[in-house]
Amino acid sequence: MTNRQMSLVGFMQAGNVTVYSGSWRYPSAELGFLSLDYYAKIARTLEEGGFDLVFFDDRLAMPGVYGNSVADAVRYGARPVKLDLTAVLGGVIGATSRIGVGATYSTTYYDPFHVARTFATLDHLSGGRAAWNVVTSVNDSEAQNFGLEKHLGHDERYDRAHEFLEAVTALWDSWEPDALVMDRESGIFADPEKVHEIDFAGKWFKVRGPLTVPRTPQGRPVLLQAGSSGRGREFAAEWADLIFTGDPGIEVARQHYRDQKKRIAAAGRDPDTVKILPMAYAVVGETQAIAEEKERLFLDAYVHPVASLTLLSEVLNYDFGRHGLDDPVTPAMLDASSGIRGLFEGVRRHLGRDDLTVRDLAAHRATLLQGPRFVGTPDRVAGQMREWFDGEACDGFVLAATHLPGAFEEFVRMVVPILREQGVFRSEYTGHTLRDHLGLPK
Repeated sequence: MTNRQMSLVGFMQAGNVTVYSGSWRYPSAELGFLSLDYYAKIARTLEEGGFDLVFFDDRLAMPGVYGNSVADAVRYGARPVKLDLTAVLGGVIGATSRIGVGATYSTTYYDPFHVARTFATLDHLSGGRAAWNVVTSVNDSEAQNFGLEKHLGHDERYDRAHEFLEAVTALWDSWEPDALVMDRESGIFADPEKVHEIDFAGKWFKVRGPLTVPRTPQGRPVLLQAGSSGRGREFAAEWADLIFTGDPGIEVARQHYRDQKKRIAAAGRDPDTVKILPMAYAVVGETQAIAEEKERLFLDAYVHPVASLTLLSEVLNYDFGRHGLDDPVTPAMLDASSGIRGLFEGVRRHLGRDDLTVRDLAAHRATLLQGPRFVGTPDRVAGQMREWFDGEACDGFVLAATHLPGAFEEFVRMVVPILREQGVFRSEYTGHTLRDHLGLPK
């Protein structure tokens, strides 16, 4: 038994699919994604399982890079639906009492004051459970919904994001913790000496401040980030409390873990206060054969390859519609996008061969093969997770459901009790805020 505790995050989309493009077609999947009760039910399931956080990913456009059209995204249900997360999080907060609640907001298409106020408000209304996933946004479809033709270049996006975080954190800090007085007799509501204009002026933003929301229960909401490039890892080392990764195997994950922890220390922060969590999925069955058959259905029966390529085109900002499914992946294609090259290497390692086709890339995107896949009986899945956790490859996992709500219900019912019995996962919440759950200072 160890004192080190595994962190678990439930990965969600406020729409019709999970990260798996065929999830809506699975026979037992619920299709209540336009109902608040749907999200509240899933969050309560994860809270029952003691998860640190339920987190909602987001994009600010329908996938429209494939074929330069949204038609296939709409036709095959490849994430055409993305609800506004502020409303969804408000409902989830009202339906739960302990689990952390997080959302993606872009530093490219929002403004610092808006984001600072949104997450400070959510932190107060939840009693200290809010988290912000910081993204720079990745494709032209999003840019075109905000009056631009193309998204910013890689380094420009991170320059802007760095300045954005400086402004947001300054706004969160603009109220000192004891600024509120609320003395009815004297009539003093708050101490003006403890509420500060920030007068932030940078290349991208000018913000006077102060924030219109007092200091939050966590001091600052928790920050999540998933940068994997060198620049992304540096950004995460400086700012993130939770870092999401997507490594194809345990050895690569160990190298990434060591590298990221060194970068955190070099940034002057305590590496033990930052959690590194690979995204994974678990397929649990009463027997190994049942679990493997369930995964076969996920891989083969319910995913349309064009739906996968639609999502892949969105993520890589590259139009796969110009290729046939059985076209080989060529050097020219790889040269068109560094993201395609990284994807190709991940699929090549997984399949053990070099002669890949576009269909192979589609299957890869459909099934989240870039992260660990835990398939088997509850004991086997728990053992696979322990191998990563105990082997210094991660501090826990971001679990993405193959279908909803069943994947999370099965994991909570069958795997969580084993992790609890082994002493690596909480049997109950001992604190009230997300920072309490993660062991982070206020």
